[in-house]
Amino acid sequence: MAHSHPSSAFKLTRTVVAIGAALAALIAAPASAQDKPVALKLSSWVPAQHPLNPALIAWAEDVKKASNGTITATLFPSEQLGKAFDHYDMAKDGIADFAYVNPGYQPGRFPVMAGAGLPFIFTNAKGGSAAIDAWYRQYAAKEMKDVKYCFAFIHDPGTFHSKKALSLPTDISGLKVRPATSTIGQMVTLLGGTNVQASAPEARAALERGVADAITFPWGSIILFGIDKVVNYHMDTSLYTTPFVWVMNKDKYESMSAAQKKVIDDHCTTEWAEKVASPWADFEYGGRAKLAAEPGHVVYKLTPEQLEAWRKAIAPTETEWAAGATKAGYDAKAVMESLKATVAKYKAGF
Repeated sequence: MAHSHPSSAFKLTRTVVAIGAALAALIAAPASAQDKPVALKLSSWVPAQHPLNPALIAWAEDVKKASNGTITATLFPSEQLGKAFDHYDMAKDGIADFAYVNPGYQPGRFPVMAGAGLPFIFTNAKGGSAAIDAWYRQYAAKEMKDVKYCFAFIHDPGTFHSKKALSLPTDISGLKVRPATSTIGQMVTLLGGTNVQASAPEARAALERGVADAITFPWGSIILFGIDKVVNYHMDTSLYTTPFVWVMNKDKYESMSAAQKKVIDDHCTTEWAEKVASPWADFEYGGRAKLAAEPGHVVYKLTPEQLEAWRKAIAPTETEWAAGATKAGYDAKAVMESLKATVAKYKAGF
């Protein structure tokens, strides 16, 4: 009898150890308190009051919750960490851990994504953001190989805002235009206009000084950036939208535990692209009615004939885009067919 004590004590100890190990494994499965704390610097170049910023903060809060508090983040808006044009390289070089990027600010660098900035592709930003993200995932690893791609999204369609009505494409001839992206810049050149490069925060000054006569911009932001003080004619059509990406520094991602990486991956999805883009989409959409109600502002519709004239006149921008994408080693036809099919699937096209 006395001999059995050591063995039962040993069995009990083994059971306790096994239960302890099982519990430890359970605790370690989601990101846990044992993970090293990670503090992320998020960079956004739009002003603090812009509706994108609260959506990015809500995204970061959800990351924090899912990681049991081990991944925290601070958002730096208003170009605090660097200029709007530099955000892709800021993520690449680790100046920011996550950066909000307008790929169109660097003409020629992201030829595939430039295709999504062609005119007359998207009619709304909610389904449109899900569509652009779902489509771009097949190209991101190659085209944005210096960073970890998180998701892509768009703003609600923008249009021409100018000092006089621009009903026909011929009205662009001789005009100085601040384009939203390099793709829209190609359209302006094609129609005989001159491009004035200015990031969104610099745009009002360019129009005020007469350096630019017109701008392509989404509706709500015209008011947010004070541009409604310097332009008063607004073309009422879904002319174009700007593609954006939310990208991460690769080394920062690699430094995380497996559980923490999974949290990031779970927050870099098509669902999150739409979730982050939606408040901004509503804000831009609401700007149209606000501008229409402002005294001295004219919101004008295009007739079907005028719209057709615009579509015809800008058709060569797609050919020009295709040449750039082909030169970069992509099958431009397949890229564009895939984009249009995905946009149709998410009910975000014309």
